[in-house]
Amino acid sequence: MPYPPDKGTTIRNYNLIAGLAERHAIDLLTFAEAETAIAGRTSPLAEMCRRIDSIPPPIRSTAQRALTTLLSPQPDMALRLWSPRFAGRFAAWLRERDYDVIQIEGIEMARYGVLSARSAPRACRVFDDHNAEWLLQRRAYEAERQLQGWSVGAIYSLIQTWKLRRYERRVCRTAHRVVAVSQADAAAIRELDPALAVTVVTNGVDTTHYRPGVVAPIDFGAPAFVFSGTMDFRPNVDAALWFAANVLPKVRASIPAAEFVIVGQRPHARLSSLRGHDGIRITGAVDDVRPYIAGASVYVVPMRMGGGTRLKVLEAMAMGAPIVSTSMGVDGFDVENGREVVIADDPDRFAIEVVKTIEDVERRRVLGERGRRFVEAKYDWKAIVPKMEEVYRHLVTKRVP
Repeated sequence: MPYPPDKGTTIRNYNLIAGLAERHAIDLLTFAEAETAIAGRTSPLAEMCRRIDSIPPPIRSTAQRALTTLLSPQPDMALRLWSPRFAGRFAAWLRERDYDVIQIEGIEMARYGVLSARSAPRACRVFDDHNAEWLLQRRAYEAERQLQGWSVGAIYSLIQTWKLRRYERRVCRTAHRVVAVSQADAAAIRELDPALAVTVVTNGVDTTHYRPGVVAPIDFGAPAFVFSGTMDFRPNVDAALWFAANVLPKVRASIPAAEFVIVGQRPHARLSSLRGHDGIRITGAVDDVRPYIAGASVYVVPMRMGGGTRLKVLEAMAMGAPIVSTSMGVDGFDVENGREVVIADDPDRFAIEVVKTIEDVERRRVLGERGRRFVEAKYDWKAIVPKMEEVYRHLVTKRVP
């Protein structure tokens, strides 16, 4: 359910719906637990959508996931949200209405796109591929191998990379148009099949909601490096652990009072090893991330794996926060090192740049102002939604009568 818009997927889906609803009739079929379903139907989505329906998500045990990882030709992401009940409800909707466009959000839902190709052959099928998933898994494998050798995580990601290349190619071929969130992801998708029709519709940010001075900053009482996100998401967990182990000690050698603040819902059990350490704070879920970003001396993006583009970067830029990031953290954004953000991949260099940014007030001001102008010019949702509409216009005008 794309409400509340509190993490990457829901932020993207909610804002696309909000913009598209001004000129289009939208029906929303989604997975949701009972409490979330009620919240969604009483949220602003109820005014935006002509119809909302939801099915409880399927449950797969760890043992089932392990077994299918070894035995199924399908990747884990193809199995994660497969539900015969959802498929039946979706098929019923397709029989009831002649839709112009069927839009599938993310690879976990892609099997339903394949289903719609048989059930509604005249509808234009759009697959919004939130990440080039095969590339994300390859990067996860490489990062895990470097950090932990042939760990369970590394083996899992290597197997998923092989499976996802085949699967992602197949589901993209089923769509009339694939949407990618960055040129880098579009290139990775075309690598699967150069004939694929891929259009870039970037992630965005509400520059009115996220702006300097909109909330009172949290006073951390010391220089603070803030990192935010959904904290059971594997690339975020890896980023937090890498920064805590390899960068934070070097920074605290120069600034002993400095604190690393990890902000986000559902902290993974792997982060428990950080609790109780001097200079590390794990908040868990917060009602509003903006005061934490506003209170950051430096917003850090120490990502070593992942794909797509990170909404956390856009939010921090929109808030005018100075950012130090790895190259992976700002992958997909047309930023320049030292202009909108500072980029460092080596732990020693990352620590040096964080310290320099903390100690240089003018540097923080300039980075914040340039970052804010960058998102205002290119990444406000009001500029992004028309790009999705253009995809629809192109497809619908070519549709077979």
